[in-house]
Parts: sequence; C-alpha cells; structure tokens
Amino acid sequence: MDDDRSFTTPLQMGIIGLGFIGTTVGGEFDAHPDVSVTALCDVNESARTQGGETFHVPGSSQYEDYRTMYEEETDLDAVLIGTPHTLHYEQVSAAFDAGLHVYCDKPMTTDLETARELYERSRESEEMLMVGYQRHLNPSFRTARERWEGTDRSPNWLTAEVTQNWVDRFEDTWRQNPDLSGGGYLYDTGSHLLDAVLWTTGLTPTAVSADMQFIDDERRVDGVGSLRIEFEEGATATVSVNGDAPATREHIHVWDDEGAVYLEGREWEPRNLKTIDPDSTEHLPYVDFEKQHNRASDFLRALREGTDPPATAHDGLRVTAVTEAAYESARADGEWVDVDVESVAEATSETASASTDASDD
Repeated sequence: MDDDRSFTTPLQMGIIGLGFIGTTVGGEFDAHPDVSVTALCDVNESARTQGGETFHVPGSSQYEDYRTMYEEETDLDAVLIGTPHTLHYEQVSAAFDAGLHVYCDKPMTTDLETARELYERSRESEEMLMVGYQRHLNPSFRTARERWEGTDRSPNWLTAEVTQNWVDRFEDTWRQNPDLSGGGYLYDTGSHLLDAVLWTTGLTPTAVSADMQFIDDERRVDGVGSLRIEFEEGATATVSVNGDAPATREHIHVWDDEGAVYLEGREWEPRNLKTIDPDSTEHLPYVDFEKQHNRASDFLRALREGTDPPATAHDGLRVTAVTEAAYESARADGEWVDVDVESVAEATSETASASTDASDD
C-alpha cells in the first residue's frame, strides 16, 4: 500500500476486454463523475466499435493490442482488465510497468507463482491493484465478517455451495477453454464462492482435498466439484460447486460456538443474511442494502486515501492458492494438498528484500 498514489481528476480510465465485465463494470466507472473512460482495447473489432459507441471513445483511442494502448495513451491513470483469466497476469504486470492503477476481474491469476508475484508487486508499488470480488462490497457479507473480525470468536465449521447452468450455457466459449480460463467452473463462478468463504471468515487455509467431475478428456475443465478445506485455526469447510444445475443459488453457512451465520441468495440478487442462536432461534438482522458499495467509488476512495481497496492482491493470492491446490488434489484422486498462503507471502517478501539489499551493494 502506498499513501502517495498519483492520478488526475477525472481519473483517466482505459478498458481492456469489452465483454460482460468490461461493459458492466466499465459502465460503473463511466457513470462516476470523477472518472472518464478515454481508451478501449479488445481483439474483436465489432466489440471495439460497440464499446466506442457505449463509452463515447473515438476510433483513434480504440486498440487491438493492450501494449499499444499503454504506450500511446500517455494520459491514462488506470485500467480495467476484463479479459479471460489466463491473460490477467501479463496485462496487470504491463500496467504496473506503465505506471497504471488496476482494477482486475477475478481470478487475479490462474497460476500460484504469478499470483505471488503480483501480490508482492502490489505491496511494493505506488500503483494499486483491486481484484473483482464483489462480495466484499455486499452489505450482508460485510455485516457477517464483523462477527469475527477483531474478536476472539472464530468459525469452527462451515459449508458453502453455488449452483448454475454453467456447463450448457458456456459451451464452446472461452470459459470452457482451459488455455484461456485456467480451468472450469471452480475458476469461474466458484472463485467468488471461495473468496467469500476466505474473506468473510478470515480463516487461514492449510490443506485441501477435492473431487471433481471433468467435462473434457484432458481433465482440465471441471463442471462439478467438492472440496474439503482445513484451516490453521482448527475449522473445517465443505465447499461444493455445481455448474450443471438448472438454476443459480448460493448458500454459505458458518458456525461458531455461539451459533451460525447464513448467507443465501438466488440468481445474482443481493444475498440475504440470517443468524442462528444456540437455542436454534433464527434472526434477520437489519441489512441496509442502500449501503451496497460501488466498485468505481471504492476504487477512487482507496486511491484518494492511500488505503487498501476492498479486495486486494492478497485476497487474490489466497483464492488462487486454494484453487490450484484443489485442482492438484482432484487429479490425484482426492489426495490432501498443502496450502500455506501466509508462508508464501512472507517468503516472497523476504526474497524481494534480499534482492533489493543485494542490488544496493
């Protein structure tokens, strides 16, 4: 984190990838009074043309190659990256090299080594990286997180699941091309579920065992999966992702010694919060959905205040570490695979410090 981040007002924003994320999240930035979308990039010409009309960006600032956009749009302050998953690392790295702040869609990367690198770069850089895990902005999840944050109380058992008609809906799209997606349903919608579990509880994952149903012969694209996760604090979790279901539902149930928190919802509506007492009495805490955070507003706030964004590169690293361990376990018939995110972060930081010291000699 750096408290001297530079940017102009309005923030000059470029968008890379003009699919769903680029247009919807890009629309939030475009609607913000202190942001101006001034450059676009997509490999598809028709997407660039449509994006130019949507965001009022002239053809001279529409690009096929993001590197060219970085080089020629010298007034840019930040970039929104809404491209397929495996492209994120190079595009974020190049943005940092160009001195740009970054909003990157989830997952941050689909490789643990590159996730480590981006995490460390974000720690040392003046440029900010915000990852697109929107449950960090949702009032229900923020309220649930407060139950354990900064207290001696800790979750001890939890279950989480998400269902979606993903297999049929995204057949023959990049989401089921592992060279672009990095995997299957777990790396797509399942990434949000894993992040919600990790961020809301604050637990530290240590090991994963997984079983997956793959929909390709190479066993790279999962449609259905079940994970068991062990945590340093002693808690255990069962996480299920089903991309071959007829409807979208999300359920996260977290128990501690004083009861439970239930987070549930259908389709992409705001999630509902319910608590349960030891005597099994249910409560519906008041959640002010008018306080739903806006991605553009939170991005700008973090820049102005020099604070961490709602979803950081460390959040992205944690999710990638668990996800990669799950795929490794599933391909090894459920063998337990260690996850040591905190040591990874510390080791990476120590290596960077040693390298810096050596270069100063």
